[in-house]
Amino acid sequence: MDYKKIKETLVEWLRDKVEEAGAKGLIVGLSGGIDSSVVAALAMEAFPKECFGLILPCHSQGQDEEDAVLLAKAIGIPYKRVVLDQVYDEMLHATNPEVAYEDNPLSYSNIKPRLRMTALYFEGGLRQYLVVGTGNKSEFVTGYFTKYGDGGVDLEPIGEMLKTDVKGLARELGIPEKLIVKAPTAGLWQNQTDEDEMGFTYDELDEYIRTGEGRPEVVERVTNLNRRSQHKKVLPPICPLGLKYEID
Repeated sequence: MDYKKIKETLVEWLRDKVEEAGAKGLIVGLSGGIDSSVVAALAMEAFPKECFGLILPCHSQGQDEEDAVLLAKAIGIPYKRVVLDQVYDEMLHATNPEVAYEDNPLSYSNIKPRLRMTALYFEGGLRQYLVVGTGNKSEFVTGYFTKYGDGGVDLEPIGEMLKTDVKGLARELGIPEKLIVKAPTAGLWQNQTDEDEMGFTYDELDEYIRTGEGRPEVVERVTNLNRRSQHKKVLPPICPLGLKYEID
């Protein structure tokens, strides 16, 4: 795979999309992970003077924030730290949920990416920047993203790239090796990793997506995840009433 050519294509695509939208630049959330790092580096290549990063800890692991700062310094992206711990706590206080965390941890944890999305759009709106997503093809196939959270963005530059492809692009962009080999995590709870939650490795997932072959249990699991997550990948369905209101 020609990662230099892919980098050039993605950088030009980002510039075109910003121009089409009448925006000024790009904003990206810095999580300390490889996908975020790659997208931030691409955004900086496209708009070195109109690019901004947000580090958005929300009861997060300290190592993730340290890695986000490492990335920001490595590529020179200006950034701001916005701590969402209190916002998260106030959200729970205001809603006073009747279901305990232990009985539905995912609903609690998905508040975090949705708060981060709100922060990115607020800051991006103030600057007239588009929000750049960090989702890859492996995540889209399995639905491994939060609806209206990290899935709520304006652009998805690496959305056709498998997780294993992103590693190659990361090295082309000069991302610190520590971030490339770091265990992928959505940071939803302590010591959570993508692969533990999915039940297979990204290498296994990407091999199946690329070739259609894999261990039977992996094929079954990926197929089910893909089917169950279709609602995340389309606009909300509208009930057909036969009313024809169209604008040419």
